[in-house]
Amino acid sequence: MSQGGTAGTSLGAGVVGEVAEALAPVDAELARRYPGDPGTRQPVHTVYVPADAVSSGTAGEWGEAALALLDAHAPDAGALARVLDMDESLAGPVYDRIRDKLRREPVEDLRIDFEDGYGVRSDEEEDAAAVRAAKLVADAFAGGAEGPVPSYAGIRMKCMEAAVRDRGIRTLDLFLTGLMEAGGLPDGLVLTLPKVTYAEQVTAMVRLCEEFEKARGLQHGRIGFEIQIETTQSILGADGRATVARMIDAAQGRATSLHYGTFDYSASCGVSAAYQAMDHPAADHAKAVMQVAAAGTGVRLSDGSTNVLPVGDRAQVHDAWRLHHQLVRRSLARAYYQGWDMHPGHLPTRYAAVYAFYREGLRRAGERLAAYVAQTAGEVADEPASARALSGYLLRGLDCGALDTAEVKEASGLDRAELDRLAGR
Repeated sequence: MSQGGTAGTSLGAGVVGEVAEALAPVDAELARRYPGDPGTRQPVHTVYVPADAVSSGTAGEWGEAALALLDAHAPDAGALARVLDMDESLAGPVYDRIRDKLRREPVEDLRIDFEDGYGVRSDEEEDAAAVRAAKLVADAFAGGAEGPVPSYAGIRMKCMEAAVRDRGIRTLDLFLTGLMEAGGLPDGLVLTLPKVTYAEQVTAMVRLCEEFEKARGLQHGRIGFEIQIETTQSILGADGRATVARMIDAAQGRATSLHYGTFDYSASCGVSAAYQAMDHPAADHAKAVMQVAAAGTGVRLSDGSTNVLPVGDRAQVHDAWRLHHQLVRRSLARAYYQGWDMHPGHLPTRYAAVYAFYREGLRRAGERLAAYVAQTAGEVADEPASARALSGYLLRGLDCGALDTAEVKEASGLDRAELDRLAGR
């Protein structure tokens, strides 16, 4: 039997249509659950600052402190290369970009903390801090802040556990209401829901977002939020199911990212304080589950932090830098493109690791993409999935300042729009 051409086929005319009809619900479910990468910039880190300590100049102060530490302990590219065991030919452009970044945008994502970093205060004090946080964020995005401004900012509220639930909800309401009264919710707004253990807590957060949108006449779905993975119950539930996958589903498209909480999660596993770290096997297991659960959903991943701070004499600073640099590189290799930084001194090694990661792979990624687009034979037979990954790699390098458009164009022959298309953005 022949259909639609000269080649012979055997299936009846209605079979293809019947299969399509039967799979239509599956097609719709795939599109809903797995929309792919959102196509927006992902910050390379998040900086948490307690609500009582943050100011309009916080980002600039962190940048100045980081530059002062560089001047004191790695005053040139060669010095930094020796500390981090970096190739000196790579260290020059990386070092220049670090210094520029620390002046221009030292903090990419700022979270004003009302949870662990803030603690329990009187209602009057936290009310005032929430109103003040809204003003700081509104002023920053309106161009009224002092010095450099993060591209992303928001709050980490208290969690949905009974003891602090009402307080957390009130702080969230005060903060969002303050933003609305200052002109509306900014594009770079980020909200963080910590210590989630049950998917029902995510459902409650969705309800709060929906009700706020209705009350203020906002478009449905305007408010999204991050989910912090800090408890064993958020990885594996009592029923043996992967809870984090249920949380993503419960968010109904509002979950923007999953953030791993190094110390809370390690402690919940019984790991002693001396061994609580981003590279502990318990951490690797949790993040692997998070990664599989989030794959294809558009929900991004963030690794945690180290509590080893670059303070003290030169030897202590260098030791802390080496550790942080190693941990950030390890995260990047495992596709965790974001992490937390707890101290201004972590900024130089955050950007050193990130910039080197993208710069050292620029030429090879560009060659592979150029060969893929031209359909020419090379050392690697890349497929569409590889082209998406290579394009995403270069786009992330552009977004954080590791690469510039001219050198990406030279390496790959592609401009930003072409990279976006190949990346599926």
